[in-house]
Amino acid sequence: MNLMLDNISYSYRNAGTKAVKDASCVFEPGLLYAIMGPSGSGKSTLLSMLAGLDLPSEGNVYYGDENLKDMDLDRYRREDVSMIFQAFQLFPLLTAVENVCVPMELKGVDPKQAKPQAEEYLARVGISPEQFKRFPSNLSGGEQQRVAIARSLASGARIILADEPTGNLDVENSENIMEILGWLARDDGYCVIVVTHDIDVADKADVVYRMTDGVMTLKE
Repeated sequence: MNLMLDNISYSYRNAGTKAVKDASCVFEPGLLYAIMGPSGSGKSTLLSMLAGLDLPSEGNVYYGDENLKDMDLDRYRREDVSMIFQAFQLFPLLTAVENVCVPMELKGVDPKQAKPQAEEYLARVGISPEQFKRFPSNLSGGEQQRVAIARSLASGARIILADEPTGNLDVENSENIMEILGWLARDDGYCVIVVTHDIDVADKADVVYRMTDGVMTLKE
């Protein structure tokens, strides 16, 4: 289903200006999007509204035909949208496979069934069987981000929001992560939205939006 922004704005309490101003666009399955802009441009605020963590001060966000304002946002965040972060946000005391099992077990999947599914997701993103039982501290940054992507897949969500997913990675690992996100969108039909300040990352997207002082424009 599409994720649509209908003329949304967002103002922080006691702030004199809008962090996001009158943004409208449609994010479709099967495409990799990039939202780029410098720090303070409003892109992280926009991502927060796409994730259902905040609601717009004005305008509406729609998932399919449903307005996020009318939805159970806990369910939306649990089932419809998943997030990948710059700092990976893996559970440090869980192994790679245990990290990927978490979203399935939260949805009631039996741990014995979740484990082989988790291993399949890890293998899809290039994590080898000998790495399944490693803790995050024993994985490289690129490997940790692959585990984070596998965890997103395990959630069953069809929208993947990535907040500076290559920010802590070197060039080679950044390219590998963007390649994975690209085929998830184009080959598997996910809607993948990447927030970045890196033009090299944005260049790998199918559609690029630029944020400047809260204003969102399509990059031609």
